Amino acid sequence: MQLGIHVNNFTWPGGPTAIAPTLAGIAQRAEAAGIATLSVMDHFFQIQGQGPPELEMLEAYTTLGFIAAKTQKLRLGTIVTGVSYRHPGLLMKQVATLDVLSGGRAYLGIGAAWYEEEHVGLGVPFPPLKERFERLEETLKIARQMLAGDETPINGKYYQLTRPMCHPLPIQKPRPMIVVGGSGERKTLKLVAKYADACNIFDRLGLDELRHKLEVLREHCETVGRPYAEIVKGVNGRLRLTRDGRNGSQTPAAALEHIAQLHELGMSWVNVSIPNAHEPDAFDLIGSEIIPAMQKLS
Repeated sequence: MQLGIHVNNFTWPGGPTAIAPTLAGIAQRAEAAGIATLSVMDHFFQIQGQGPPELEMLEAYTTLGFIAAKTQKLRLGTIVTGVSYRHPGLLMKQVATLDVLSGGRAYLGIGAAWYEEEHVGLGVPFPPLKERFERLEETLKIARQMLAGDETPINGKYYQLTRPMCHPLPIQKPRPMIVVGGSGERKTLKLVAKYADACNIFDRLGLDELRHKLEVLREHCETVGRPYAEIVKGVNGRLRLTRDGRNGSQTPAAALEHIAQLHELGMSWVNVSIPNAHEPDAFDLIGSEIIPAMQKLS
């Protein structure tokens, strides 16, 4: 199993001038601990549950380029880029650029978008849900074609690309991994089965519901003729470790028990936000106890 860190908060001590060195330190310590992937929040405003919208929020792909320059091994992407945020042709250029400049470490995480307030605030169109899913399916088709170097013109309902050229092409072959985030059974998981290399589902759903979601995904794979085993099953959660589990944190033993349960379900990629990631010792227990134990589960 692989562990990934998800950076969903950029409000750290020291204000804006401290963001760059703090983020670089987080990425470098995560890499040194053996964490495999790093994703950043792709939003314009901070989201509910993390804080008020006025909190610091960096533009995702600029941020990933910065992190790429500070690291050597971490695979880099967003958990979910909202399909409404960027034109798909531009988005594929961003992903390809990140892959080239990082030495082949990019992946594309994408979903249907949901945060209307940030769209309205910045004047970005926010289509109805049905249209967003239609746009998502078109974007996934464009991603599979354009990132693989196929320049055949695309004439979709929403997007028309007369020459979907992407030079330089990504280093990864046939293309960077495509991750569809979300757990909707009728649309999202069906899109995973048809187009994605990986899914990413919220850990907070609980083990029984996660098991059910994976069964739904399996059924969609059977319907479209896709081998279920070739899809990477990812889960997105939260991790704050202390040696003794104080103040509502988890001990390494408790965290590993849950990770083992996820492994039994078929999950192989666990992404976690780490609330104290900016603290120098935040990754000590992860590197010494969590990563070695997870490697044994592979």
